[in-house]
Amino acid sequence: MKNFKRENFFPLKKKYMIEDLNKLIEPETNIFKLKKNFFVNDISSLSTLRDCSIIFLESELNNINISSKDIHVVTDKQENIKYYDSISIVKNINKAYNCILNALFYHEDQSGFPDEYEYVNGSYISKFCKINNNVEIGKNCLISRGVEIDENTIIKNNVVIKNSLLGKNVIICDNSSIGTTGFGFDFNLRGSLHLNPQIGVVIIEDNVHIGASCAVDRGKIDSTLICKNSMIDNMVHIAHNVTVGENCCIAAQTGISGSVKIGKNVTIGGQAGFAGHIKIGNNTVIAARSGVTKDIKENSVVAGFPAVDIKEWKKNLIRQRKNGY
Repeated sequence: MKNFKRENFFPLKKKYMIEDLNKLIEPETNIFKLKKNFFVNDISSLSTLRDCSIIFLESELNNINISSKDIHVVTDKQENIKYYDSISIVKNINKAYNCILNALFYHEDQSGFPDEYEYVNGSYISKFCKINNNVEIGKNCLISRGVEIDENTIIKNNVVIKNSLLGKNVIICDNSSIGTTGFGFDFNLRGSLHLNPQIGVVIIEDNVHIGASCAVDRGKIDSTLICKNSMIDNMVHIAHNVTVGENCCIAAQTGISGSVKIGKNVTIGGQAGFAGHIKIGNNTVIAARSGVTKDIKENSVVAGFPAVDIKEWKKNLIRQRKNGY
């Protein structure tokens, strides 16, 4: 997976030290313990620890090795104070996350997001992106700051690409949106004023095809990843933090919820739906219109709602027909 520099996409508004950021969330803070005051440059996740950053923990975790980096923990779990020397215990982690990230970073779900465009052959291209000279871009496209597009890639008409890194030989078909805002919010605090800032990216590796009218949301902190040689049909939605493995094929009108991990060589029929935070093993086949609600082990063939082994699904179907359903 490619690394990305967050500031290329989401510039820092202001450099805050840990003490200053804690003052912003003081009404939400129950306990504040500081080992070292430092300027915050980034946000960490459990999978990627970044120096001079903040990490938000929603559970009790004592096995994160942050001793070699300057990282401040923000959590709503009182137990975590036993494990970390630099920590803020807060009442509502969503409120703290929103307050800190809205103060730190410019992002497009707030007014004033800085970008500048040039009108090139019928499309608007940011002055802050990197596009290989032999990339073909159709009419009425918009490509925003930080985007990188490698050689021999084709972007068709009416495509929006934001917060994304595209490899070689990628094809994005008409009316698709890549790098759009993920669906992150506090379930009890709805509306546009309470969106969780999504400050990750989309990474699309070499030789990927994405059909017409698809939406691929950027990661919340890290990335949404589509690996090489994968094929995405028309009108597919891939939510934030999803990984689609190599050589996958996903048919039209499929919806994949956030943080789903799909292995290699997976084939998914049309109109399938996936619950969030599940894992799909390698070499799996998922029948059209299946509802996948739990992990699927590798080399499986599943169907139905909830999706089960296809032999069991066929038996259930025969039983239902015998009983007049």
